[in-house]
Amino acid sequence: MNRTPSSAAPAHGQTGAGHGAGPDSGPSLSNGLKQRHLSMIALGGVIGAGLFVGSREGIAAAGPSIVLAYAVSGALVMLIMRMLGEMAAANPASGSFSVHAERSIGSWAGFTVGWMFTALLCVAVAAEALGAADVMHQWFPGTEPWMWVLLFMVIFTATNLTAVSNFGEFEFWFAALKVAAIGIFLVLGLLAIFGVLPGTHAPGASHLTGDGGFLPKGVDGLMVGLLASVFAYGGLETVTIAAAESKDPVRGVASAVRTAMWRIALFYVGSMAVIVTVIPWSAPSIAKSGPYVAVLDYLKIPAAGQIMNVVILVALLSAVNANIYGASRMAYSLISRGQGPAFFGKVSGGVPRRTVLLCSAFGFLAVLFSFWWPTTVFQWLLNMVGAAVLVVWGFIAVAQLRMRRQMEREAPEKLVVKMWAFPVLTWVALAGIVAVLLLMLRDENQRIQLLFTGGFGVVLAVIGLARKRTLDKGAGPAGQ
Repeated sequence: MNRTPSSAAPAHGQTGAGHGAGPDSGPSLSNGLKQRHLSMIALGGVIGAGLFVGSREGIAAAGPSIVLAYAVSGALVMLIMRMLGEMAAANPASGSFSVHAERSIGSWAGFTVGWMFTALLCVAVAAEALGAADVMHQWFPGTEPWMWVLLFMVIFTATNLTAVSNFGEFEFWFAALKVAAIGIFLVLGLLAIFGVLPGTHAPGASHLTGDGGFLPKGVDGLMVGLLASVFAYGGLETVTIAAAESKDPVRGVASAVRTAMWRIALFYVGSMAVIVTVIPWSAPSIAKSGPYVAVLDYLKIPAAGQIMNVVILVALLSAVNANIYGASRMAYSLISRGQGPAFFGKVSGGVPRRTVLLCSAFGFLAVLFSFWWPTTVFQWLLNMVGAAVLVVWGFIAVAQLRMRRQMEREAPEKLVVKMWAFPVLTWVALAGIVAVLLLMLRDENQRIQLLFTGGFGVVLAVIGLARKRTLDKGAGPAGQ
């Protein structure tokens, strides 16, 4: 249900969560994040373990055309981020797209997308913590993985229980290391491509057109690579949640969104281009060690494997930290809007500590499920959130389509960030999301995830609609 102008967040001068912004009871949240924190959260959100580890499956499926796959999926993500940036800059809120969906579609939509995203991040906390524990177990084989999981969960739960500036500092340095690692990798790769690096010769296009050509496995391989690349971009949404706890959320989110294009082009598309240009896409070392280690080994960089393990560990720990933060803020926003147990809505010291503990506990419980029931309960959790990011993107697109018209009529001065070529590119993004969903139906494993996620979404939507109906009846004629 659309809101009236009076229910919208204040304009520029009072947009921070610490200044009473948004409909999600933000006044008690702090505004301790600085512009440098937001900038690095945005940068770090692009560079995740999915890029360092998951890209090997995409390369194996698509060959050199993985560059095209990442470019196409990256273009879709840029459209989604631009839409989200438009809404977040106009109405910053810790509930981000959940708040926007509630305002423009209805309370059931905010409930559905908010709790689905919270569940996604909580399960991701478990998955990333397990990945980090595996890295530590490789270094210290005499230890048990659960010991490392427990250590990481305690550290990052404690970090998120303290002032939000501590979360910002952790993410700042995590992101700085990841950005530096990717930057060095790209420089070394380009030097090798041009034959400038000692001991290398310019490969030209031999690896791009040889070994089966640019599309060695045809269009089907490209489609598989496209699916792999789409889900590697998860994490960009966190910056619009974090912006609500900064001193100048409008400027912060606007800056982050406006630089999304070159970040995606440089980090994802650029690094894929370097990998498949420097070495053959079918090189066994890619499947064995991962694409980044394979390239560094080819360039004879000492201890390449251990260097990348450190970077991967940082990426995983950064994800644990950011996912606990994002889940707790989204859960807090939902609860403060009356869409969850009120007990968890208390804020102390500018931090929603009860939702931090709730989300951390759920994440740790999911880890235990992975040890106790890895092929049943934990797999069900993974399947339930497997396509959740597409659900989130779909709600963002629909919300922006409706909210933009309302803002043009009622508050055009709030359109600090505007969606390109509206509404054409919004519809293009929606068509892209539908196309990805149809591609998922072609693969059995992806189809199972889609069905589980769809079922989970339907359950949430039914609960949200039932809640709204109950509240409407209780409020009588004056109800929402």
